[in-house]
Amino acid sequence: MICASDIANLKTDIKEKIGQKIIVKGSLGRSRSFEKEATLEKAYPNIFIVKFDENNSNVTYSYTDVLTRTVEVDIFDGNSYSPLIPPPVEKKRKRHMV
Repeated sequence: MICASDIANLKTDIKEKIGQKIIVKGSLGRSRSFEKEATLEKAYPNIFIVKFDENNSNVTYSYTDVLTRTVEVDIFDGNSYSPLIPPPVEKKRKRHMV
C-alpha cells in the first residue's frame, strides 16, 4: 500500500536529483520493455519530467508510477547507477501443517 509519506519522500528525493542522469526502465506490454538514458528535468506536485538523451523528447511520469514499479528509475551517482527505490524484499511464507 502506498502512503502519503512515501509519495512525499519520493518527491523530495526526485527534487534533490534534478539535472542528474538516470536510466528509466518500463514495460511496453506483451513482454516488451524499454531501458533508456535520460535526465531529470523538472519536478511538480503530481508529476516529474524526464528528458530522454537519444531523441531529446520529454516524458512525464507520476510519483505513483515509480512507487507501483510501473517504471523503474536508476540514478547515476558519479560512478554507477543505483535504484531510486530499493528492490522489494521477498518474505518467505511459513507453511502451516494441518
